[in-house]
Amino acid sequence: MAFELFPRADESLTVKPPLSQGVGYAVVVGIGLVIALGMVFVTRILKKTVGEDNEKTEMFMTANRSVRTGLTASAVISSWLWSTAMLGSSLVGYTSGAAGPFWFAAGCSPMIVFFALLGISCKRKIPEAHTLLEIIRIRYGTTAHIVYMFLCLVNNIIACANMLLGASAAITAMTGMNIIAAIFLLPVGVALYTFVGGIKATFLTDYMHTFIILIILCYFSVKAWTVPEIGSIGNLYELVKNATEKNPIAGNQNGTYLTMTSKNGILFGILHLCANFGLVIMDTSFFIKAFSASPRAVVPGYIIGGIAYFAIPWAIGTLASSVVLGLESDPIFPTYPRRMTSTEISGGLILPYFAITIAGKGGAIGITLITFMAVTSTLSAQVIAVSSIISFDIYRTYINRAATDRDVIKWSHYGVIFFAIFAAAFSTMLHYVGVDLGWTLYMLGVLTCPGIFPTVFAILWRRQNALAAIVSPLLGMVTGIAVWLGSAHGLYGAVTIKTTGETLPCVYGTVASAFSPIIYSVILSFWKPQNFDWADFRNEKLAFEVVDQGHVITTAELEANDHQSQDQLKRWGRIAAYWSIATFLGHWILWPLPMHASKYIFGKSFYAAWLIIAIIWLWGTLFVAGFYPLIDGRKQILAVFKAVFSKTGAKTAAESSNASSVLEREQEPKTTTGVLVTKDL
Repeated sequence: MAFELFPRADESLTVKPPLSQGVGYAVVVGIGLVIALGMVFVTRILKKTVGEDNEKTEMFMTANRSVRTGLTASAVISSWLWSTAMLGSSLVGYTSGAAGPFWFAAGCSPMIVFFALLGISCKRKIPEAHTLLEIIRIRYGTTAHIVYMFLCLVNNIIACANMLLGASAAITAMTGMNIIAAIFLLPVGVALYTFVGGIKATFLTDYMHTFIILIILCYFSVKAWTVPEIGSIGNLYELVKNATEKNPIAGNQNGTYLTMTSKNGILFGILHLCANFGLVIMDTSFFIKAFSASPRAVVPGYIIGGIAYFAIPWAIGTLASSVVLGLESDPIFPTYPRRMTSTEISGGLILPYFAITIAGKGGAIGITLITFMAVTSTLSAQVIAVSSIISFDIYRTYINRAATDRDVIKWSHYGVIFFAIFAAAFSTMLHYVGVDLGWTLYMLGVLTCPGIFPTVFAILWRRQNALAAIVSPLLGMVTGIAVWLGSAHGLYGAVTIKTTGETLPCVYGTVASAFSPIIYSVILSFWKPQNFDWADFRNEKLAFEVVDQGHVITTAELEANDHQSQDQLKRWGRIAAYWSIATFLGHWILWPLPMHASKYIFGKSFYAAWLIIAIIWLWGTLFVAGFYPLIDGRKQILAVFKAVFSKTGAKTAAESSNASSVLEREQEPKTTTGVLVTKDL
């Protein structure tokens, strides 16, 4: 496995947690409940002041499709700000050198930006949708709907397990809290505030959590230089250089950390790119957030969020892994006098040990907080995604086709509770069979990738037929699993947890899983192409009640505005396509590949520039995720405060919000999201 490159000391050796169990339970349970109660309060305030009623399905699931650019960008960053993004990027930095965090970041940003194209296409073609699966059902029918439901649920389950395993290991290492207790208690607060607030609660808690996480990460980026053993970037460079001269990294140019020429790094980059395309495209929470954004916020929100996110794994992964490698043999390091064990590495403890090294107990508290904030924020998106599948795609479609608004809300609540419990139980099972963050980080693409291209074709290519849509992802999953297990057996002689987590079997399996469906889909589609009419999506009304500040737009108004709105949305689609291509070329081709091919080894000045640019970019991400939503949403924030502290109350806020909404409507494409629709399926 990529993280077992070095000989290790006794695996039974453990580092004494710097914090008490009480701190762990206070964070996981106490802060979780405080956030949940805070969301109850905020939800009531928003209902009273600006009329955001989470007892209505459209508000609970799609926030009335009115979320602005700033909050959308923050939510996009939060959606990828997994605990594993920080823990995992530090892990691959430690095992693969400077190439590891870069490839981790490059494996995330292109598909986030690409999703802007899918999101705006959905806005244009089926503006009343709540989930990806509604699109699949309308275009391809019941069988395809069930197949994609399975694919999406597998994606959500694997993603949650990856998050919970990494976060619980980090919290246990920091506090000594029982790891099973951590796995089961982490989803409690998530379930509570998602139960109450729905997708708007997810957006708001995403914002709050992301802001806090980035403040702590930026603090770490400054605090590291105050440690006497580090002192400066130049000194850190010398420490890293000396460390990898003594313990070279296999597969890297001259065994050094300081190069982009890394065999394990580029293999991980390929694996991570494919796996993350699957995690984005097959994650219904990304579609829900796109449906929740206003039409003019989708593309800029996803582009800004995707590019800003790049700095988090790059900057933190590079800094943390550099410090850990450089100071691992120093008395201030937690494991001194031994090096880290493979169990500690695979458990993702590079970042926690980095924080303890530079900030002691304060660093341990910071890691516990950011791990908790990251896992609960991303879990909330997963929970609301599965809740939407249970309520819309199972209950409303197959159990009660005449379901009312109240019925769907009730089943959404059932879905929140069920999935929170199931995710914890499934993660516990994986823990007991010996699976950890490292294993899930490497293999998850085998299961998340088969639906990538069939789903993209369903939204962008009118010729993919139902047979191709149904068969190609299933054949792709079978192909990927067969290649994965076959490679593990062929290369290492057995199929075990250890061999199936090795780099090469995971890369081969993920690539096969991602790209074989293209062949299957194209062959089956050209055999009998569908030639789907996108206008057919509008024949089925999906929204319960979408009120545009009380304004009911007539069918005649819609028809008069349709041509203009379609042109505007198509323009946003072209912008999204250009940015998708540019981001992929920049982050994956033009920047890293020449450096990989040149076999260049960083000098002191180049390493300093590399790290300084990454840290400046990280601080820019803090602005995008923390301050931009406040600037962008200042009018509604002021309206809420005026309503709370003035006698006129809700009337003042409603008038202010209406004025803002009217201005927005004048600038935005007119879609059917502005119609009052009260029609059951």
